[in-house]
Amino acid sequence: MEELYTLLEKILEAKALTRLVCSRSKDRSVEKVSGRIIELRGLRTLQLETFTSDGKARQKNLPENTALPVLLELVQGFRQINLFTTAGECEIRISKNGACHFSNRIKDPLTPSPAGENNKEHHYLLDPVSAAPFLSKLGVCDEKGRIFDKKSAKFKQINRFVEILDDCYSRLPQEGTLTVCDLCCGKSYLTFAVYYYLTTIRRRKVKMYGVDLKKDVMDFCRETAAELGFESMEFFCKDISDFHPSEKPDLVISLHACDIATDLALATALRARAKYIACVPCCHKELLDQYTMPGLEPLTRHGVFKARFNDVLTDSMRALKLEAEGYKVSVVEYISPLDTPKNLLIRAVRTGRENRRAKADYEAVRRTLGTTSELDRRCMDMENEFFVTDEDLIP
Repeated sequence: MEELYTLLEKILEAKALTRLVCSRSKDRSVEKVSGRIIELRGLRTLQLETFTSDGKARQKNLPENTALPVLLELVQGFRQINLFTTAGECEIRISKNGACHFSNRIKDPLTPSPAGENNKEHHYLLDPVSAAPFLSKLGVCDEKGRIFDKKSAKFKQINRFVEILDDCYSRLPQEGTLTVCDLCCGKSYLTFAVYYYLTTIRRRKVKMYGVDLKKDVMDFCRETAAELGFESMEFFCKDISDFHPSEKPDLVISLHACDIATDLALATALRARAKYIACVPCCHKELLDQYTMPGLEPLTRHGVFKARFNDVLTDSMRALKLEAEGYKVSVVEYISPLDTPKNLLIRAVRTGRENRRAKADYEAVRRTLGTTSELDRRCMDMENEFFVTDEDLIP
């Protein structure tokens, strides 16, 4: 730990710290602690925010020039420290015996960082004040549009998702009613946000469907939509595999559907021939015990590497499968990993054209890895189905 202490002292002395994140807490009641340098009453201040397992957050402000003792004590309670400085980033993992493993080394020279403003005004596409009626109903903010600390990350996620959707809005049909499906919608933060964006900001007529397995949550969403006067929202308590929208969806969205639920969402979108898909996957488990890497087995000998390879592999295979099914695909980091590590967004626009090369590539990779995903199985089932859409009737 001595090397970590020396590094922290050096960084603070040079006023080079911009942010820090302490995670993998030894105390189960604490999820993480994040910190940033702000200017408070004319002084450079380290603002620490502690997030606890009961969903609460509390802040503590320390003058930067006296923060070192508190910081040295703080890091002892965590097994991973991420430091962000003017000279680069550094990740430190701490073993049970206290040994520190540095993923990167912060190099000299260290230069002073600019202090951020406290309570800095942000310009969000989803303005919290204007959107307060639905955000407050979902527990994201109060009636005046002030975001609750414990919901700050959630608000950033849904706002950023809507911003990316706004960037791609021109690819959606510009006339008529838009049909949107949110699959595995949960409490429907994103469902309400997208509905608000399309109806209030874009002034479009929208038919919105939310689908999830939890009856009490779907009942809550129906009641909330009714209270808000969102008449063209419908919520279904059912398995998304059994959900068949009456209209061909223009947009299918999914945010953090766990493991194979993301595959089920993508398969439902493919079956319905959705024009646009925007999906943020969550945990990845299904292929972990399936895949092999012939000739590269030593690289996955350690469990943590095997799991990380699996995360990348699973989402890469999903993107390639969408290409094989005739979609133009892009993958972006839609939000900072400090807000959520599950921050990849898969975007897909239907071209209507067969992509034989992508199909061949996908099957070749799948054979090499020895994997069969839920998405594979669902697509195989669809190949044995017979159904006709309006698109098929166009000569």
